[in-house]
Amino acid sequence: MKSSLGQFQDDFIDALYQRPVPALAALSEQPGFSVYRNTVIKACCDALCDNLPSVERLVGRDWLSAAAAIYAHDRPPEDARLIFYGKDFPQFLQHFEPARELPYLADVARLDLLWIDTFTAIEEPALALSTLHGLSAAELAQQCLQPRASTRWQWFAEQPIYSLWRCSREAQPIPQPLPWQAEGALLYRSAAGVSWQPLEHGGCVFLNACAAGLSLDQASAQALAAQADLDFTDLLARLLGAAAFAPL
Repeated sequence: MKSSLGQFQDDFIDALYQRPVPALAALSEQPGFSVYRNTVIKACCDALCDNLPSVERLVGRDWLSAAAAIYAHDRPPEDARLIFYGKDFPQFLQHFEPARELPYLADVARLDLLWIDTFTAIEEPALALSTLHGLSAAELAQQCLQPRASTRWQWFAEQPIYSLWRCSREAQPIPQPLPWQAEGALLYRSAAGVSWQPLEHGGCVFLNACAAGLSLDQASAQALAAQADLDFTDLLARLLGAAAFAPL
């Protein structure tokens, strides 16, 4: 059973979002309450724009603020830490009529949110390359390489989302013409903060398999089946260089 304070807090949020709350009718009808409501909505809009810098650079602050206001009016934060606000904003953009002619925008937003996931993930040690030196080839093949909590990756099968996101994130001009092709992204935490690099389809499949607990032998087989021309030795070297894996 909720405490009286808990019930009041829930009712207060409902009133802020203009849902019927008879118990707070007298409070919510006061002129000052609308000021408080607008302050809360503005804080959500500002947080959402700050969480999506790549999207903002592509569409401008005014466009994103207008979209954020519509989103924020229907979706109160579920976490007091507003850096996590907007988890389903990419889905919102997919059905947002003004974004219909910008089909890449939702996936660019997904990469901005993956950056936040990488930035806020728990700190844990990385797999040391020296750990692998003492293993035979047969022993190495049976190891399970688990991605670190701060390693994120995603494959975008239809559009050059990584190129669009990277150029926007780094405030660089988008290449013209930009090849309209599938791309993948790898985000990881390093000493410099959050870093990123492109990741081919086989690499994304490989990390998916590793995260599912498959052995190195099984995961590499899946990666090569997905991308026959994959240079797996080079892929593994890049992932180890990015400290993508947790200790064995």
